[in-house]
Amino acid sequence: MRNEEPGSPATGMKLQRELGLPAVTLSGIGIILGAGIYALLGEAAGMAGNAVWLTFAIAAAIAAFSALSYAELSSIFPRAGAEFEYVSHAFGRRLAFVVGWLIILSGILGAATVSLGFAGYFSELVGLPVIPSAILITLVLAGILFIGVRETARAAIVMTLIEAGGIVMVILIGLPYLGRVDYFAMPQGIPGLLQASALVFFAYMGFEEIVKLSEETKNPERTIPLALMIALAVSILLYILVSLAAVSVVGWEQLAASRAPFADVAAVALGPAAFTLISVIALFATANTALLMMMASSRIIYGMASSYSLPPLLARVHPRTRTPWTAVVAVMLATIAFLFAGRIDFVANVTNFTLFVTFIVINASVIALRYRAPDVIRPFKVPGAVGRLPVIPVVGMASSLFLLAQLGTPVLLVGGVMVVLGAGLALAGGWQPRGTA
Repeated sequence: MRNEEPGSPATGMKLQRELGLPAVTLSGIGIILGAGIYALLGEAAGMAGNAVWLTFAIAAAIAAFSALSYAELSSIFPRAGAEFEYVSHAFGRRLAFVVGWLIILSGILGAATVSLGFAGYFSELVGLPVIPSAILITLVLAGILFIGVRETARAAIVMTLIEAGGIVMVILIGLPYLGRVDYFAMPQGIPGLLQASALVFFAYMGFEEIVKLSEETKNPERTIPLALMIALAVSILLYILVSLAAVSVVGWEQLAASRAPFADVAAVALGPAAFTLISVIALFATANTALLMMMASSRIIYGMASSYSLPPLLARVHPRTRTPWTAVVAVMLATIAFLFAGRIDFVANVTNFTLFVTFIVINASVIALRYRAPDVIRPFKVPGAVGRLPVIPVVGMASSLFLLAQLGTPVLLVGGVMVVLGAGLALAGGWQPRGTA
């Protein structure tokens, strides 16, 4: 079942294999850490109260089930098309197109959301209006993506270290305050806790993006699954610790009312200068996440275009930089368009809708391939099975469906329209050249 790696149908060129385990892992940590914790902690605290740390634990457990399924599938099909490739082998190209479509939209919506988060911090610091600031950072990030994957990875590693440093700083700030609040205080009870868990799932968005670097990674069958699990584990630990620290310093009420929750925590503990420092760190964190979301979306567009499920024009690889430049431009333009999408919590939950639906199908793909292709080589295999039925993907499907049910009606309606639109495009057919099979 393993396919040869074709070049771009438009140019015959392949992507450049430049990335090792440290680069892929740090890129994964970078895309996971940034936006969710810096931008959504206040929103989640308003729903879950001081128990906001528990929402990150619940979301982490559900993410982990699907992460294991991604690890198995990425070890079998190490391609940039990622979810499209997995679902195509399990259920056919039409459903694969719908899933690929949702993943592209989730990355673009996520990048737009995070760019607005960047613009909020940037506007507070320099006074430039939010929308022009968001457009500016989107253009800068697209330029980095065009220059090359090695340069993108280096920029991501630097920004990851800075944003992780900011989170560690808040954790250290909160240590003297631990134990000052009731960490199970929930103003809206269990329903608020579950709704906040569905919201903060956005904070884990990114572990699934790691697999899209497969065609630019050395030894991807081993490197991608290992990087995925390390990045998720590090992010879970940091999220829970920083949530405990934040509510310990200022309490959930102040977090819920804050536009810059981390900066407020630092200001309360260390004074106004710390507010500015954390705000600057937040700029790196949000920019990093937007960069990596845009990179992941451009890679799945490239992968789908290489398979003729999108116009081959989108699979063009630049002869000098060896990057999918037309896909990068398409993602940049779509991200700028979605900068006007609205409130960050609503856009984040629409993104979560696409993730939950995708994770249901991805877990189902692991199950289907265990029966349809039991003898295929699996360098990584999800542990635990009853006969051929893997247990963890079943739990992953059920838990993703449970969180999907926690989303509000407007989010479900918008998400449903996105699915229907993707299905319509899938039924319309692909862009396979005439005379090819």
